Amino acid sequence: MAISEQHYPLLEAARLGDTAALDNLLRLCQPDIRRYAHRNCLISDVDDAVQETLLIVARRLRTLQAIAAFSGWLFSIVRRECRRLERRVFGLDPYDEEKMEHWPVIHSDEVLRLDLVNALESLPEHYREIILLRDFDGMTISEIAARIPLTTTATKSRLHRARQLVREYLLT
Repeated sequence: MAISEQHYPLLEAARLGDTAALDNLLRLCQPDIRRYAHRNCLISDVDDAVQETLLIVARRLRTLQAIAAFSGWLFSIVRRECRRLERRVFGLDPYDEEKMEHWPVIHSDEVLRLDLVNALESLPEHYREIILLRDFDGMTISEIAARIPLTTTATKSRLHRARQLVREYLLT
């Protein structure tokens, strides 16, 4: 990757909101993003994956906590965009955002409540517990991790998977 320790000041300036630094950073990263997308995307999706990755980096760079993790973070974004575009091309995206937005509109409140209860009951206990603690009890990730006990990373991962399972249940 073109980003090395010598680029850390540029990366930090971009992370702190310097638009010129962000522009330089995106220009510096684009060839590597394109090369990685060529290896991971359908050829027809490469340009879209590059564009979406650049947009995501521009929007979310401030959330990056460790500058040294930038390369791994960047490539995980490219890989995720390639998979998302591939699922859309083949009609395999069970988490279609448009479908999810329309789901509550086409169901009555009672049906929504019943579907949500059924979705939660269908979860294995360890997923149900974590989603209830976070989304119904309002506990933080750290509080949940201490209570269960898990690492915060494992807690986030389990919560993400629980939400995926609920979404899948509701959309199928």
